[in-house]
Amino acid sequence: MSDQRQPPAPSPADEVLDIVDARDQVVGQAPRGEAYARGLRHRCVFVLARDGAGRIFVHRRTPGKLVFPSRYDMFVGGVVAAGESYDEAALREAREELGAPGLPAPTPLFRFLYEGPEGQSWWSAVYEVRWDGPVEPQVEEVAWHTFLSEAEVAARLGEWEWVPDGFEAYRLLRERAAGRA
Repeated sequence: MSDQRQPPAPSPADEVLDIVDARDQVVGQAPRGEAYARGLRHRCVFVLARDGAGRIFVHRRTPGKLVFPSRYDMFVGGVVAAGESYDEAALREAREELGAPGLPAPTPLFRFLYEGPEGQSWWSAVYEVRWDGPVEPQVEEVAWHTFLSEAEVAARLGEWEWVPDGFEAYRLLRERAAGRA
């Protein structure tokens, strides 16, 4: 009788990322776990997902996430894999996290260099997408979710513990919308 066991799924810490410099040029590669542990600059995508009414998909991350576990986020997204473009990563991550395989390609808005208080650093591409279809978020990524209006998000900014990179991306997005950037 043959062994029907499946090999274990690869750990997110083993995913290979492009390591980039201050100008977002690739200078090497490293596994995600090493990049996080050593504070190596890499690339991430943030996708603001809105429903047909313009409300924002907001979720709380699962406790098992490598960074910012159990915090709230108003973006779906994640790291850009080695050799992957920002656009490819934005579409892949948004479809995976929202559980929406028919989701259209997100629209790129801007990029910024996030530098966190604990030595984290990543180039961040911010996108937006509208989706009025059903969402079935990944249980490995999303512990809770809902759609909130801009006013409801604003009311919770000081109440909930948000992921700091998403909070910064949202602040920059609001500045741009107000014409201050």
